[in-house]
Amino acid sequence: MDRNQVIGFALLAALLIGYISYNQYEQKKLELQKKSDSTSVAHTRPKIDSITAPATAAINDSATEALKKLQPPAFNGTAQTVTLENARVAIQFNTKGASPVSAALKEYKTYGGKDQLYLFNGTGNYLNTILPYDNGRATNTLYFTPTTKTEADGSKSINFAGDLGNGKRVDIIYTLPANEYMMHCNIVLTGMPAQNVKMAWQTQALHTERDIATERLNTQVYYHFKDDDNDYFTVRNNEEKTFHSDNATKWVGFRKQYFTSAIINDDGFSKVDIKATAKTEDSSIVATNFTEFITPLKGAGNVSTASFRWYLGPNDYNTLKSYKIGLDEMIPLGYGIMSFVKYINKGILIPIFYFLSSFISNYAIIIMLMTIFIRLITSFFTYKSYLSSAKMRILKPELDELRAKIGDDQQKMGVEQMKLYREAGVNPLGGCLPMLIQLPILLSMYYMFPSFIEFRQKSFLWAHDLSTYDSIFSWTTNIPLLSSVYGNHISLFTLMMTASSLFLAIYNRNMTPQDPNNPMMKYMPYVFPVILMGVFNKMAAALTFYYTFSNLLSIAQQFLIQKFFINEKAIHAQIQANRSKPPVASKWQQKLQEMQSAQADRGKVQPRTNKK
Repeated sequence: MDRNQVIGFALLAALLIGYISYNQYEQKKLELQKKSDSTSVAHTRPKIDSITAPATAAINDSATEALKKLQPPAFNGTAQTVTLENARVAIQFNTKGASPVSAALKEYKTYGGKDQLYLFNGTGNYLNTILPYDNGRATNTLYFTPTTKTEADGSKSINFAGDLGNGKRVDIIYTLPANEYMMHCNIVLTGMPAQNVKMAWQTQALHTERDIATERLNTQVYYHFKDDDNDYFTVRNNEEKTFHSDNATKWVGFRKQYFTSAIINDDGFSKVDIKATAKTEDSSIVATNFTEFITPLKGAGNVSTASFRWYLGPNDYNTLKSYKIGLDEMIPLGYGIMSFVKYINKGILIPIFYFLSSFISNYAIIIMLMTIFIRLITSFFTYKSYLSSAKMRILKPELDELRAKIGDDQQKMGVEQMKLYREAGVNPLGGCLPMLIQLPILLSMYYMFPSFIEFRQKSFLWAHDLSTYDSIFSWTTNIPLLSSVYGNHISLFTLMMTASSLFLAIYNRNMTPQDPNNPMMKYMPYVFPVILMGVFNKMAAALTFYYTFSNLLSIAQQFLIQKFFINEKAIHAQIQANRSKPPVASKWQQKLQEMQSAQADRGKVQPRTNKK
């Protein structure tokens, strides 16, 4: 490398070093300038031109107003509330969405009778329609203008009008008759041709009764199809229940213990999706129901209408039945394997109840009169039962002799025992007939009394509300097993029911001969009432009072029959007279003998013949 090359490389290195140094110096200078500028801006107040600033704001406001004028009127507005009410129900609507946000039942109060009862209340409740407009604009995003109207018959209506511009319009009309819980709804679409619209309905049922756990056990979603088939499911804690149906669904009902919200379409909803849950941290909400469905539109030309009804009221049997669309099926009068008892309730007990309540205001007296009436009807069979027990009691010494003579041969003992009963003219099953008749009645009452809203907030003696348990003592401490099975309270009617059941069992044991070979039957009458005590401690006081009074009436009835109608000496003489007569087999016994003879004939071996 010569000298010129060395000098060249040295100059290049110097230029590179100088460029780098200058660049770093300029960057530091720029950063210092930025810091200085930011500091001066932060500490220096800008000058405001009092003339140009208002002009600028006015220009911005006018631009916003101009933009609003370009949008449909229903896109802008202020949310307000408006109320539609009659003598029974007051429904509050929000003008944004034209949807009910609360429903108060004027004739009812929450538990304790202090606060107005609301089926639902709050923005979590809505009815939303997806319009065939603007790629599926939802009504809950629109602002409506309400117009109220009162008809000559006393019915009232609100027309929520939503102007979408360019001849397009949606009217949501709610009509409430003067003295009903059923609201009529029409959604009228103008300039938006379609065959159907999709709707979404959500209701958050509020806690209104004494025990929210009992409310949730009695909260169900019902769905009734257009072919009159129906079904339901219960909304339980800590789970979410869903249901989907492509069948035409006539109505969907969200039923609480004593109140219901139901949407009805006589033409049928399609593609129904239901989702219900009791999962909530809000202790004022029992459960939430969300339902989506497609509603058909009717009409021709430029205008089409979706029509449906909305029931917001009590689970009153007569009221629900009056609509003749199966809403009364929501009152659980018997279901599952016990569904047969609902026909006893509907055909016998409910008509008797309403007949008595038409002139008696005290529901405890009605319960007692119904019990006495049922006892009078079944008194003949009860007498036959006690007569059969008396005959077996008279024959007990002879049975004891047979048992001592035969020993442990149970089969032979059974044959001889039936022979003795047949000779004496005694039917050993005669004592079962009254129980077979009374059991369906007892089961019918089990379903009817806790479901009838008539008992709600009706008092009797120490029970302030016959629709719930009568607590004479309660505690808050959770006691393992006891609290989960029995509860944190003591129901006096349940204790009286248990005590009277035990007394009746003891009384029957002394009046009825016992089978020493079946020790389980000896103790079952005493164990069963104690087991049921834990179940009925949480039940309605109307039910436990009925069982208590029924037991007391059975004790009195049995005492009177044994005292004045059963003559054991005459019965003994009759038994001896029956023995002197040739035994006559009953038709059932004759049929049994024929079957046995035919079976014996078929069992005979036919002789063989040798063929040559």
